[in-house]
Amino acid sequence: MKKNAGIPKKFNKVNLIVGLIYREELFLKKALSELEALFGRVDFESDTFQFDVTDYYNREMGEGLKRKFFSFENLVDPEELPSIKIKTNEIEDILKREAKSSGRVVNIDPGILTPTSLIMATTKNYSHRIPLKDGIYAHLEFLIGRNSIKYLDWTYLDMRKEEYANFFLKVRKIYLEKLKKLKKEII
Repeated sequence: MKKNAGIPKKFNKVNLIVGLIYREELFLKKALSELEALFGRVDFESDTFQFDVTDYYNREMGEGLKRKFFSFENLVDPEELPSIKIKTNEIEDILKREAKSSGRVVNIDPGILTPTSLIMATTKNYSHRIPLKDGIYAHLEFLIGRNSIKYLDWTYLDMRKEEYANFFLKVRKIYLEKLKKLKKEII
């Protein structure tokens, strides 16, 4: 019998990713300021993409939506994802009230990037989503390898864009460097 068999190990820290859907640059900047106050400095950001694969948010947020992704310098414990999602929902509500809008002015989607996957947090249940805590589910968006991404049947259409893949592959490289540095600090 193996020594320590069946004893759980602590999870490795993961890279926090946040995707924002917005129309007005002002609310992107305000949301980002709140996010950095909570989670620390952004270490890499995507280009701005047109969010035009679906009109799902148009009724609530208007037309001409954009999407941008941010990677945060500080690594997080994966168990924090539900509380992070709850905090980002609170930011959405604060900005909605500030704008005196009937709908959200920014949609904030937090997720965690591991060496092999991107997992996003959601409040919407579905057959392939895993309940985590406090009404928050894990949505395995896609699998990620050294130089490629493997999309799943349920990967959102916009998340299949090549420009998005390029961003996530770069973030994976940054994340792996952070892990190496972290291991050196522990030794």
